[in-house]
Amino acid sequence: MRKAWLVGGAAVGMCLSFVALLVVGTYSAAAGLIGGAGSGVRGTVGLAKGAVPAAYQSLVQRWGNLCPAVNPALLAAQLYQESGFNPRAQSPAQAQGIAQFIPGTWASHGVDGDKDGDRDVWDPNDAIPSAASYDCSLANSVKGVPGDPTDNMLAAYNAGPYAVIKYGGVPPYKETQNYVKIIRSLEKSFARPVGRVEPSRQAAGAIYFAQKQLGKPYLWGGNGTPEHGGRFDCSGLTQAAYRTVGIELPRVANDQYNAGPHPGRDELLPGDLVFFSDDLTDSRAIRHVGVYVGGGYMINAPYTGAVIRFDKIDTPDYFGATRVTEDGAEALPRRTPDA
Repeated sequence: MRKAWLVGGAAVGMCLSFVALLVVGTYSAAAGLIGGAGSGVRGTVGLAKGAVPAAYQSLVQRWGNLCPAVNPALLAAQLYQESGFNPRAQSPAQAQGIAQFIPGTWASHGVDGDKDGDRDVWDPNDAIPSAASYDCSLANSVKGVPGDPTDNMLAAYNAGPYAVIKYGGVPPYKETQNYVKIIRSLEKSFARPVGRVEPSRQAAGAIYFAQKQLGKPYLWGGNGTPEHGGRFDCSGLTQAAYRTVGIELPRVANDQYNAGPHPGRDELLPGDLVFFSDDLTDSRAIRHVGVYVGGGYMINAPYTGAVIRFDKIDTPDYFGATRVTEDGAEALPRRTPDA
């Protein structure tokens, strides 16, 4: 929830025409810039600001370079998909820890990453190195298979090396193909962008929806449904805005951060999601989100007692931004609302 010390922005009446111009401008930007500098993960891969919790960032950066088929952003994407960076996570299938090893796999592939004399699946200092080591072992087992080595490694992680060898690449299993797509999409969110981040074609429609909600009272947990009186909270508003353009975001603000690559403050375009946190080193601590409209302003649902309005984004708790992509949003898990 947005802190109460944030005051309202410019008057709604004056800003409506401003937003209308931005909607047109956003379409123009997308048409002019798409196809320019790419945003794919390439070369030496760094991690996006705050995307990996600070407690694990150095481990992911170090062990994510263990072999050519793995990079830090890819390793981060796997850990996020497996556990949401929760070192105490346990699944019904008894997968354990931040990397979700099942006991049999841990017994054969767990390593003593911190050299303290034990292999502890619950200790990220062991589990993160073990995840990277396991990836590299799989990559080595399918190294002679045609196709992208990282895709083949991920397919082997999901379906086993034999299936990858048998089919000469990613096997024709829907679950495996989906897993590869999810991790490669999330990889782009965890990677520090190299060059310009491509603009979004859907951004203008999201802004158009958000500006029509101006003046509505905030409702914690609000999704804009009739039973909520058409009211929203912060992540409910952004979810609904992007739903109108065919993109389904998760309900939770800190998961919405991973719905695409992260432009810098000087690269923001209307339609980007902007995020706020009391801990600027950890995206899992994000507690507020809005839709950027340009000029240093966003449309957001701030807090109980306020209305959906324009606010400035340049505040001490500004965390960063995400340029939403369809693939990025599709790859995200759905968690319980908290914003």
